[in-house]
Amino acid sequence: MSVPPEINTMIKKSTQISIALAQIEESIALKEKIKFELSEKIVEFSGILGNCLKKGGKILLCGNGGSAADAQHIAGELVVRLKSSSKRKALPAIALTVNSSVLTAAANDFGFEKVFSRQVEALGVKGDCLLAFSTSGESSNVNSAVKTSRKIGMKTLALSGKDGGEMARIADFSITIPSSETQRIQEVHILIGHIICDLIEREFE
Repeated sequence: MSVPPEINTMIKKSTQISIALAQIEESIALKEKIKFELSEKIVEFSGILGNCLKKGGKILLCGNGGSAADAQHIAGELVVRLKSSSKRKALPAIALTVNSSVLTAAANDFGFEKVFSRQVEALGVKGDCLLAFSTSGESSNVNSAVKTSRKIGMKTLALSGKDGGEMARIADFSITIPSSETQRIQEVHILIGHIICDLIEREFE
């Protein structure tokens, strides 16, 4: 005897709701964990970046894929503002992920590994900061940007996941999200980014 279509639909919907609830609970659990483990480091990051801006420096940001979106998102919050009530001045932040002509030229001429480091070489100066995103910490182009930034005399701050990878070892400051799930790591990265922007914004009000 076949199962009526409406029963199949109900079963499918119930399964999908269970999956959605499990994902929400997983995200909440990870955020609860980092609340106690990483709050001090988040404040440290905001202090370093805020001091850079107060001294006339700028923040360069980079990442791949979802992390590229995070870099652009945080750059936008800094340049424009986070809260609609804020009256602060615009803050200099540049996402190295947005200029398609530069990205493709660098990839074509020097290889994809250099798409960010070439821009750091062009735009970064001593006293600036690089905020690098990588869920694995093993993105060669991001790590190349970290190395170039350090040579220039910039401070390097890394947001990674899993075990932090190479990026956590070579950056001056690192926050590693204790998860192996890319989407969960990215959710926490953007939460941290928003907290950093909020703390910085309060310093410039």
